[in-house]
Amino acid sequence: MASQRRSGRSPVALLVVEPLEESHLSARPRWSIWTIVLVSLGGCALYLGAEVYLFDGRLGWPLDDAFIHLQFAKNLAAGDGLSFNPGEPVTGTTSPLWTALVSILFLLPGSPVIWVKLSGIALFVLAVELVYRLARELDLSVGLSVLAAVLTATTEWMVWSALSGLEIPLFLVLSLIGIRLHVRERRLGAGLPVSLAVIALSALARPEGQLLFVLACVDRLLLFERDDSDGLAWRRAELAPLVGGLAAAALLLLPMLAFNLMVGDSALPTTFGAKVPPAQASGLSGWLPSLAYLMRGPIDVLFRSQPYMVLFAGAGLLALVARLGTARDRGLLLGTWLVGLPLAFSVLSATSGKSVTGNFGRYFFPLFPILIIVGVLGLERVVERLAGGVRLGRARIPVLGAMLVLLLLPGATGVLRGSQRYVQTVANVHDSNVRVAEWLRERVPPDAVLAVNDIGAFGYLLPNRIVDLAGIANPEAIRLRYEAASEGRLADEGTLRFLGETKPDFLVIFPDWFPALVSEGSPFTPIERFEIPNNITMFGDQIVVYSTPWTRGGQARPAQEAAGDQ
Repeated sequence: MASQRRSGRSPVALLVVEPLEESHLSARPRWSIWTIVLVSLGGCALYLGAEVYLFDGRLGWPLDDAFIHLQFAKNLAAGDGLSFNPGEPVTGTTSPLWTALVSILFLLPGSPVIWVKLSGIALFVLAVELVYRLARELDLSVGLSVLAAVLTATTEWMVWSALSGLEIPLFLVLSLIGIRLHVRERRLGAGLPVSLAVIALSALARPEGQLLFVLACVDRLLLFERDDSDGLAWRRAELAPLVGGLAAAALLLLPMLAFNLMVGDSALPTTFGAKVPPAQASGLSGWLPSLAYLMRGPIDVLFRSQPYMVLFAGAGLLALVARLGTARDRGLLLGTWLVGLPLAFSVLSATSGKSVTGNFGRYFFPLFPILIIVGVLGLERVVERLAGGVRLGRARIPVLGAMLVLLLLPGATGVLRGSQRYVQTVANVHDSNVRVAEWLRERVPPDAVLAVNDIGAFGYLLPNRIVDLAGIANPEAIRLRYEAASEGRLADEGTLRFLGETKPDFLVIFPDWFPALVSEGSPFTPIERFEIPNNITMFGDQIVVYSTPWTRGGQARPAQEAAGDQ
C-alpha cells in the first residue's frame, strides 16, 4: 500500500480492506507511526501528570505488588539472589524475567522508581506498535491495524499497567512478538519455530505464558487445506521443527523450574499457593468452567473497557475459522488464547473454590490487545461495505467517520476516568502500607521482626526482617492455614500457630483479612490505627499495628531510644 501522501487517501479511507502482499508487511504511511506513538504517550502523560500534580512530585504504585518486585530486584542486584528477606531464597516471584530486568535498573543512577516507570512506558509503546504489526500480519489493512493499535493505547487498564510497576507490559511485548512470529511461521511454513522460544520466554514474565505455549504447539499441528469441493482437509504437520522448538523452550524454562524445585516444595512459585487454595472440586461438575465466573470476571473486565470489541469478537473468531485452508489462513492461536485463558482461570476458580482474577481483574489485561485485534477482524467486512458511504436519495453519507468516533469513544472516555482511578489506587497504597512503613521507621529498631499480610512496601522501605502471613515469602504460613481449614478449624488458627513459631515483635495487618486473629481475647494489642480514605485498592479500609506477646519492651518506640538500650 502506498503512503497516505502518495495515494491521497485520508486515514478513514484507508480502513478499506485491501489484499496484503508480502511487500506490504513492511510498507506503511508515516502518519500511522506518529499516531500510534503520540496516542500511547498521551495516555501515559495524563496518568503520570495527574500523579505528579496530586502528590507534589512523589511517585508511587497503584498496587503493593510493585514493591514486591522492587524488593526481589534490589536483593538480586545486591547479590542476594531471588529472595525477599536478604539471605532467604524463596520462589516468591511469578515474573523472574521482570525481576531480572528491574535489578539492572538498580545499577543506574537516580531513583529505581523513575527507571521502572520509564521502562513500563517504553514497553507499553512497543506493545501498541506490536499490535499494529500483528494486525498487519493477519492481513488487515493499514487503517484497521492503526485502529487496533489506537484502541489498545486508549484502553484505561493498558495505561494503568504501563505505570503500575508490574510485569504486564513486558508480558504483552513478549507474547505479542511470539504470536506474531507464530502467525508468520505458520503462514510461510518456516522451519525452526523461533516463536515457541519467545512464547516460552513470556512464561518467565507471566505464568499464563505456559498456556499460550501449549496453545501455540497445538495450533502448529492444526494445518488445513481446501479440497476440490472447497471442504477442509487436515494436513500433516512436520514434527521435527516442533521438537526443536520444544527443546529450545525447555532450555529457557528448566533453570527456573530447577530453582523452584530446589528451594521450594513445588515447581510452582509460592504465589500460586498463596492465591489459589488446594483443589476442592468433587465430581466432574467441579472441574467445568463457571459461567457466573466468566460473566463477572473476564467478560465484565473486558466489556467495561472495550464493549464494541467484545461484541465484534465473535465475528472475528468466525473469520479466523473461515480463513482456514485459504491464502488468508493465519491459524487459530489468537482465538484459542482469547477464549482459553478465561476458561482456564474459570476451571481453576471452580476447583479451588476461590475466584481468581487478580486486583481489578488484572490477570485478564494481557487479553485486551488480542480482543481488540479479533474484534477489528470481525469489523473487516462491515468496513469494506461501508467504505463508499451509504446512499440516502441522491446524497451519499460517509458513515465510516461516525463509526470511527463511536468505536474510539469508550476508550477515550475510559482513559479520562481511568486517570482518576489510577491516582486513587496510588493514594490508597500510600495511605496504608507506605504511610505505616514510614511511621514504623521512626519507632521500631531495625532488628525488630514485623509480621505483615501485605509485604511489598514494608520489605522495600524498611530494613526489618518481614514475616509474611500471606505466604509469598513464607509459604509455611499458608500451609498452616490450609491445614487448619482442612481439619474443620478456622484458618486464622493456623496463622496464630505460625505466629507462635516465628514470634514477631509487631503485627501489621488489615483486620478484615484476619478477623478471628484480632477478635476479643486476642493476644495482640493495637498500638496505632490508620484509616484509608476512599479505599478501592486495599483489602480493608483500615490497617493496624499491634504489639505481640513477643514484643521487646511491649510497645513501638523511636528507633534511637531502642538503639540506646542495647
